[in-house]
Amino acid sequence: MATNVSPASQTDKWEVQVRKGCLEMAILASLWPARLYGLEMLDCLERNAGLVLSAGTVYPLLARLKADGLVESEWVDVDVVHPRKYYSLTPAGRRRAIEMAQVWVRFSAGISGLLSPVLKEDIA
Repeated sequence: MATNVSPASQTDKWEVQVRKGCLEMAILASLWPARLYGLEMLDCLERNAGLVLSAGTVYPLLARLKADGLVESEWVDVDVVHPRKYYSLTPAGRRRAIEMAQVWVRFSAGISGLLSPVLKEDIA
């Protein structure tokens, strides 16, 4: 039985899946230059990658990355109301970020080559 799903809806679902698939890489990349606390990370991901995410999406991923030994965290008592939990890459996390970046560059270059003729077409 075929469902009547609009092409725009199918594109939206596809985009959501692409974004979900890139979240781990985006989180590791956001931590590359320096440690960040959760809200800083959310801001960084939105500002630099256009990823508007909720804490409920990012914190479970951070917990998994920590369990996998890719990130570490520490509570820091700063001049704010409450301590902040800062996340940083472990050496294994830095290696994983490099590996993911290399795969992404190869993959996206290949896909870009395939899409080049598609983007030259006038879509009406």
